[in-house]
Order: sequence, then structure tokens, then C-alpha cells
Amino acid sequence: MSGRSKLATLLAISALVAAPTATASAATEPAGPALAKKLAKKVTVEGVNRHLIAFQRIADRNNGTRAALTPGYDASVEYVAGKLRDEGFIVSTPNFSFEIPVIDAETARVDGVNYQAIIMTASPQTPAGGVTGPLRVVPEDTTTGCEASDFAGQDFTGSVALIRRGGCTFEQKHLNAFAAGAVAVLVSNNTAGPLTNVTLTNPGKIPVGGISQADGTTLATKAGSSVTVDMRFHNETRTQRNVIAQTRTGRTNNVVMAGAHLDSVETGAGINDNGTGSAALLETALQMGSRPKVDNAVRFAWWGAEERGLIGSEEWVRSLTFEQQLDIALYLNFDMVGSPNAAYFIYDGDNSDNVGAGPGPFGSAQIEKAFADYFAAKGIPTEGTDFSGRSDYGEFIAQGIPAGGLFTGAEGVKTAAQAAKWGGTAGIAYDPCYHSACDNLGNVDRTALGRNAGAIAFVTAAYGVSTEDVNGVPPRAKRAEARAAAKMSLTAHEDHSHAAVA
Repeated sequence: MSGRSKLATLLAISALVAAPTATASAATEPAGPALAKKLAKKVTVEGVNRHLIAFQRIADRNNGTRAALTPGYDASVEYVAGKLRDEGFIVSTPNFSFEIPVIDAETARVDGVNYQAIIMTASPQTPAGGVTGPLRVVPEDTTTGCEASDFAGQDFTGSVALIRRGGCTFEQKHLNAFAAGAVAVLVSNNTAGPLTNVTLTNPGKIPVGGISQADGTTLATKAGSSVTVDMRFHNETRTQRNVIAQTRTGRTNNVVMAGAHLDSVETGAGINDNGTGSAALLETALQMGSRPKVDNAVRFAWWGAEERGLIGSEEWVRSLTFEQQLDIALYLNFDMVGSPNAAYFIYDGDNSDNVGAGPGPFGSAQIEKAFADYFAAKGIPTEGTDFSGRSDYGEFIAQGIPAGGLFTGAEGVKTAAQAAKWGGTAGIAYDPCYHSACDNLGNVDRTALGRNAGAIAFVTAAYGVSTEDVNGVPPRAKRAEARAAAKMSLTAHEDHSHAAVA
């Protein structure tokens, strides 16, 4: 799918000692193939955690990040690909190309001093040399700039509006400023540090930049001063790699596919987002081995440049022919499966939770049920979560491939009912360090990680044996039984015919 590191660490520790109340009932063995049961036991949180430690050390050796287009990402690719090759998988690291914005200017100049103004995603650029106008400060409250009335009492025509973050979307703030006559907007952070990795969601009406909390506080004392906002960029093409690994056993025209994005955001190591999904998937592959006794080949993917807009997965799926897409029976996605204030979300394949985006392609409901049944057998309650388009399942769904997966929550806030059901703390984010520098080894609920890793292993292996409920393709044993029954029926018919002739 963005002072907090101490909170995240406390949450992670408390999650290890406070079991959710709803899981007190005795767990039972999930129903499924023997391979799935065996693999779920072999994939342990200790094994998954070792990969997280590796990702943290890779980031520490590479300026604190594993973001796409950095040495930290390249090292992450080599780590994952190397482990898989050693285990005997068929491994490739296909390239994909994409354009990135290269910054030409990101400044707000007041009284001869330049302040950093980071252009928001979906914001229009300024012309060369910027736009200039008087600085108008929107009065600060809990919903600064969220109502049109916030802009009353001042003349915003031709101005640059300064608005504090919080209370509503960036888009709403900028639309209100635009309606009041502003020619640009500066949104200041409401927590320490710069305002990065944020978006207007829809194409903006006027240029919008993010500035740090400290700079916003300083600029608020300069109301009425002339300010020049210059925010421009140009695009350049870059190349990055995915990691694709496939078992050497199983039919290749009904492939079970599972994926997780490997890159972090630029500001941190990305241990929960998405080291947890990547590590759980890697341990599942390694414990399954390259030659499992499966009917369907299992293909694992670690995507690049997800944090830049789902680029790696989109480019890979679009590179396939229609026949190659038909070879994929289903796709399982794992993006953040160890959030420190964890929820237990399953992608809502049938839209039974009415959470927004509607159902996935046929088979998605069955995938959701497979995960739900696993957790129910373990005594762990779950909830559906929307196919919001924020992770790598998007292009698979767009091409009609059934999809599903797990998610423990990002910047959304845990409710009191969820805290009663799962443990954790109500009223704060599932991951208080989402897209932040504090997303490190202390930002993981390892109880949730272990439970999700077991579910990932179980469901992936189960579909390796049979995808009949998803697409009608039966397992080998069932096909053999059908052939044997047909042969017996034919033999009986021939014996009857011979007897009648005699």
C-alpha cells in the first residue's frame, strides 16, 4: 500500500504478551491437504524474522533505505534471489522501465530565504520562475482549511495559502483555497519533519507543496509577506527489477501465484511495509522447496517500485500475452502482515463486507473463504478489507485474474471493537510508523506475523494441490479417479454388450 518509534516499540512488545480475547477458544486443525498442514508448521515466525533482520541490515548498510532505485533495493533483490536459487527454484529478475520525476525546483522564497516545498503527487507544476503572491495564513484549528468559512475575512485572491495539515484531505484543503482565489497552497506538517509521500488523489487545480512543521510555524509569522513558490520537475526513464521464482514441479498452465512488494519508501527500511510480506513469502517458498508434491506449479513474486505506484507488478502483468495470463489460476497478495497494532484483514473477494470497491473476479470469494476458514480453525476472528487499489493485486484483478490475500493495517485507526476482538490499542493507527523512518525491527507484532505466515503457507500450498473451487480445475488424484471410473464404466458396458451378443 506513511517521537513515534517509542510508541511503535511499546505496541510491538505489548502485542507479544497480550493475547486477543477472541482467540482464547481452543484452536483446531484446519481442514486441507497434508502438504498445506505440513508447510504451515514448517514456516515459523523465527524463520520469517531472520529475513527481517537481513532486510534491516541491508537498509542500515545503504543509507537507511531499501527503496527502488537505491543500492538497498538492489541488495534486497540479490538476497531474495540468492536464497531461492540455492533452494533450486527457477529464478529470474526481469527488468521493467518507468518514468520518475526529477526535481528542478521545490522552494517557497520569503524575505530572501528559501524553504523546502515538496510538490505533492497529482499537483500541477508552477511555471518557470514560480508564482508570486502575498502569504495568507489560514487560522489553525482541528480542521484547518477544511471548510470554506476558514477562508473568510481575508482576501485570498492571487495569494499563496498556508494551511496546517489535519482534519481533512489535502485535496479538500486545496479546493477550498482555490475557490477562495489562491494561486498556490503550502500545507505544513502537523508532526515533526518534512511533509513527504502524500497526494492530492485527483489532479490538482493549483500547485500544492508540503513543508515541514517547523517551516510552517516560521512562515505563519510572515503573513502578508510576498512569497514565490517554485515547484517544477521533469521525467526521466529508469530501469528496475522484480524477482520471479517458480517450482520445478506442477502443471505450468494452471499456476498458483503469490506476491509481495520488496521495496520500501525512501524514508526508512520498510520492515513492516513490506519486509513482513516479503519475508513471510520467502520463508514459505524456501520451506516448500523447489520440487514440492503439487499438482499446480507455484510462482512467487517480489515486486519492485510498488511505493512509486505499483509499477513492478503492473508492468509484469501487462507484459504477458493473454495465453500467459490464462496460465495463472489465481494471485495471492501479502502487503504488511505484521503491523504493530495489528488487525486481521482478508481481502473482501465477494464484497460481503460492503467495503467499497466491489467483488473481485470469480474465484476471489473462494480465496477469501480459504483464508477465513484457516483463521476460524485457529480461533482468530477476521474482517474483510477493500480491494482499494493500493497494492499489487490491482493489475491482476484488472485482467480478470481472481485474487485475495492478507493485510494487518496501515495508517487506518483501530476501533474499540477491533481492540476488544484482537488486542492492541484503540484510537491509534494499525501501524503508527507507516511510511516513516521508524518502520524498523521494533515496528512488528511477531504474534500477528507468525499467524499470518502460517496462513500464507497453508493457503498457498493448498492451492498448489487444487484450484478446483476457484476455476474448476481438479487435483491430479481426482482426475485419475474420474479416468478410472470412466474406464470401468466402459469395460462394464463392453462386457454387457458381449454377453448380449453371445
